[in-house]
Amino acid sequence: MQKYIVKAKRAGKKIGFVPTLGALHEGHLSLIRRARKENDLVVVSIFVNPIQFGPKEDFKKYPRPLAKDRRLAKSAGADVIFNPSAEEMYPSGYQTYVEVGKLAEGLCGAARPGHFRGVATVVAKLFNVVSADKAYFGQKDYQQVQVIKQMVEDLNIPVQVVICPIVREKDGLAMSSRNQYLSPEERISATCLSEALKVAKAMISSGIKDAIKIKKEMRNIIESNLLGRVDYIEIVNAENLEPVQKMQGRVTIALAVFIGKTRLIDNMVIG
Repeated sequence: MQKYIVKAKRAGKKIGFVPTLGALHEGHLSLIRRARKENDLVVVSIFVNPIQFGPKEDFKKYPRPLAKDRRLAKSAGADVIFNPSAEEMYPSGYQTYVEVGKLAEGLCGAARPGHFRGVATVVAKLFNVVSADKAYFGQKDYQQVQVIKQMVEDLNIPVQVVICPIVREKDGLAMSSRNQYLSPEERISATCLSEALKVAKAMISSGIKDAIKIKKEMRNIIESNLLGRVDYIEIVNAENLEPVQKMQGRVTIALAVFIGKTRLIDNMVIG
């Protein structure tokens, strides 16, 4: 991969990079299409990163439909798929990790200790391998994107991080590789996440600024759904992810909800 990139760079090609865990869906494909428009060469990584999964999480059962992913990536405009093994990425004796700070402490970081350490480490490694000019990420993983942007700034990594909008199903559910875990009944129930966000937006538009009041109404919507269980609902500053008490400036409303055994996340940026 690195030799291939060196040749492309010598030929003056601009490189766009889309890092993924695989199990590609329309959200991923929208990133690949954006990269295709803005670059000469598009690289997509498919790597289910073991060090970002907790001991009780779904690493072993995470979907790995590589043949299908190859077809989808190519159809969206990818030139190259980088699909390393865990042994290639973390050979015997591997010891170096990227530690992240306060951005990783709340939201999903509180529920998944060590998750963003694993994310930052693998993304830093991928950035070093691919040496892209631009890297494309979806807004759905909002905290992850903020962590990566901070890492790029702090470690002087010469890549532009491009954030792309959430892609949703017709009924509002944010597209996710984990949606395929849902039963038909759970799939219907999963729309409670986007419904709660819509209600929050309407409350803010009507002039309500009290974050506690907004979060309470969102919780009521989700808990009225018999299959939904709230992991967290937070309203935070859109840049530093610190919780806010009142709607001022640019904020992000973020939530994680278990639908049955499947943990789903969603968010909305306001302001």
